[in-house]
Amino acid sequence: MSNAERIIVALDLGSEEEVLTALTKLPDVEFVKVGMELFYSAGPNLIHLLKDRGLKVFLDLKVHDIPNTASGAMRSLSKLGCDLLNLHCAGGLEMMKRSQEAVVGHTKLIGVTQLTSTNQQMLNEQLGIPGTVEASVLSYAQLARQAGLAGVVCSPLEVQAVKAVCGSEFLAVTPGVRPLGANRQDQKRTMTPREALEAGSDYLVIGRPILADSDPHGAFCRILEEIEVEA
Repeated sequence: MSNAERIIVALDLGSEEEVLTALTKLPDVEFVKVGMELFYSAGPNLIHLLKDRGLKVFLDLKVHDIPNTASGAMRSLSKLGCDLLNLHCAGGLEMMKRSQEAVVGHTKLIGVTQLTSTNQQMLNEQLGIPGTVEASVLSYAQLARQAGLAGVVCSPLEVQAVKAVCGSEFLAVTPGVRPLGANRQDQKRTMTPREALEAGSDYLVIGRPILADSDPHGAFCRILEEIEVEA
């Protein structure tokens, strides 16, 4: 895997037109993420457009429903040819197992553990989950592994622990990555790109620090230079 492929650029945009404009400024990008806002706006054809341009695609819809509905969604979504697809681990073991069984083609299914906007207080007081954030992440990660998923989405702060209990081949896809000096915005549990890779992250999901920069290509290249120091 190239270092450029490890950086998944989050296309947190509102339309296909905005995506095409952004991609003209990002000639070296190899992997992109399509989230809810963009997918609901542009639809499935956007995935085909991105794949036709030679890009890898992480379709980030965080499916969470009863097993029958979730597995049907995964069957349909995986037919689009995306490389990564996700669901919420909180849906439980049966939902994850049946969703994994429904995936077709080369798509890898990964589970969302806890959002990087979740901190200790929110976990305990609002979500009603006792214990630490890391303990909740590890519990969900082990459940995802039991269900046969390829890996999980977690904060870079939990990657070492996830790899320790689930194995080095179990993918860790990490949002909450912020280059040195970047605004953390609504992310609570963050690391720099280099720190995240040193912790064992397989993929770094980075959006606003690249797209919101006055020079997106320069921002991407600076992150690439930062992580290539350790290559």
